[in-house]
Amino acid sequence: MKQSKMLIPTLREMPSDAQVISHALLVRAGYVRQVSAGIYAYLPLANRVLEKFKTIMRQEFDGIGAVELLAPALLTADLWKESGRYETYGADLYKLKNRDSSDFILGPTHEETMTALVRNEITSYKKLPLNIYQIQPKYRDEKRPRYGLLRGREFIMKDGYSFHANYDSLDETYNDYKAAYGAIFTRAGLDFKGIIGDGGAMGGKDSQEFMAITPDRTDLDKWLILDKSIADISEIPDGVIKDIKAELTKWLVAGEDTIAYSDGSDYAANLEMASTEFVKPTVYTEHIELAKVATPDVKTIEEVSAFLELPAEQTLKTLVYQADDELVVVLLRGDDELNEVKLTNHLGADFLEPASEEATIKLFGATFGSLGPVGLPDSVKIIADRVVETVVNATVGANEDGFHYQNANLDRDFKVSEFVDLRTAKEGEPAPDGQGKLKFARGIEIGHIFKLGTRYSESMGANVLDENGKAKPIIMGSYGIGVSRMLSAILEQFARINVEKTFKGDYKFAWSINFPKELAPFDVHVIPVNVKDETAVALSSEIVETLTKQGMQVLEDDRAERVGVKFADSDLIGLPVRVTVGKKAADRIVEVKIRATGDMLEVNVDDLSDTLAILNH
Repeated sequence: MKQSKMLIPTLREMPSDAQVISHALLVRAGYVRQVSAGIYAYLPLANRVLEKFKTIMRQEFDGIGAVELLAPALLTADLWKESGRYETYGADLYKLKNRDSSDFILGPTHEETMTALVRNEITSYKKLPLNIYQIQPKYRDEKRPRYGLLRGREFIMKDGYSFHANYDSLDETYNDYKAAYGAIFTRAGLDFKGIIGDGGAMGGKDSQEFMAITPDRTDLDKWLILDKSIADISEIPDGVIKDIKAELTKWLVAGEDTIAYSDGSDYAANLEMASTEFVKPTVYTEHIELAKVATPDVKTIEEVSAFLELPAEQTLKTLVYQADDELVVVLLRGDDELNEVKLTNHLGADFLEPASEEATIKLFGATFGSLGPVGLPDSVKIIADRVVETVVNATVGANEDGFHYQNANLDRDFKVSEFVDLRTAKEGEPAPDGQGKLKFARGIEIGHIFKLGTRYSESMGANVLDENGKAKPIIMGSYGIGVSRMLSAILEQFARINVEKTFKGDYKFAWSINFPKELAPFDVHVIPVNVKDETAVALSSEIVETLTKQGMQVLEDDRAERVGVKFADSDLIGLPVRVTVGKKAADRIVEVKIRATGDMLEVNVDDLSDTLAILNH
């Protein structure tokens, strides 16, 4: 492919409106362009990357018996009204009417559509299981699109759906997808973790997320590619290192989720779902008599701890939530934070928010900051985090403004309906499997698989006759991959800073991309230094022809640009190998640069194919 014929609009500087590295480099290197807020055009280089990733997916999905189809993106709202999501999905749903005033949506996901297709075509368990998927744009009306492809209004998804007569069959397909996703992301060269996830608006019971890890900004060995004139990072002056570190840290850390993982086992979970090891205390502590103390103008746990001179872990935090139509009281140890996802999942609530001040005063007789579990009616549902069981002689609100109780104890002074893991896990705590400590990292969600069960088939009447001739709802699974956001995940992990030493001894650095070979838009970048040098141009054409015949994808920079511009663009584009045809073209000698390491070597063109084969092994 001739570079002069492609649309690769590189920029000299990082775009000023970008906040994360991936967004900045995708724009600067000419991979994408924003058409409107949250809506991007995938230019030729980006499209080639996406098509390569799609090929990897299709190969792995063929292996588990998944069949590709294509459903419409414009969907009748009737199906979403059947499932109930038309009203509950929220403001992100694009709603529109046609000329006949019928309601339609732009599909953010396709559970309803696929359920309806199967409902209308399959009536017997004998035709199950069925495993289908598609790759297409999706639409969500994000209130604040940001971070480039990570939070947009239009994005490309692979969404798959499986249909089963029994749960054993669902488990088998779910595990097939889990293995296929692992193979896909491994082939793509990503550092990722499969973690315990939350089903959220999808309605799933069991789910697993696949998260691309956002790299640590402090590891310079990972981030820097050194020019051949620099033997080691230690040679770079302290002032330059300081500037490089400042450049790395000025960009926001991409990733919508915090991942909690064990440093001693395979345990990993979204922070919203992460747990820790819990051991009930075995040592008895004497219960002291309950005492009421004045705490004027003291409301927060920090203020209570300071005023009464006691640690926060000796206090209990009382929260009140409206869960659907029910008021629920929640207890946590004072130094813990409530994980609302855990509470929502435990209650099975569709709606959860903090209770109003009016409802709280009616129940407790006091305002926020003075609430506690002592003296509440038996009819009040109190759910406590399991760590509350470990707190003896606790300080709690007295349900009277300006007062607290000290030495409140479970069972003697207050009752708890049930103990549940409700707290947000903390870094450094023991992993729930008892192996290692929890460590945190930021991650970009690139895939998610769900066991939906009968959530959609029941609401939409998708039934099959079982072996006894009885109608039963079809059991479903749902399996998604964020195809377009893979570009961002890749660049977050494979962005690099090139450092070079000039002839005058100065050190310069600039951003670049180091694409993994499986997804690079081209395998080799051939650059004739001088397009007016007929010998160099002819040798470049020979190299392109030879490598292309051997199955390699080659981009040739045939532009009449200065060599410095060509090299800068080549670094930005980030192809795995650069072949420079320069002054030694008459001797059939070219320079080969390995993108990942910055290493360079001179090679005779007759040996180039063998050299590249060794390098790509």
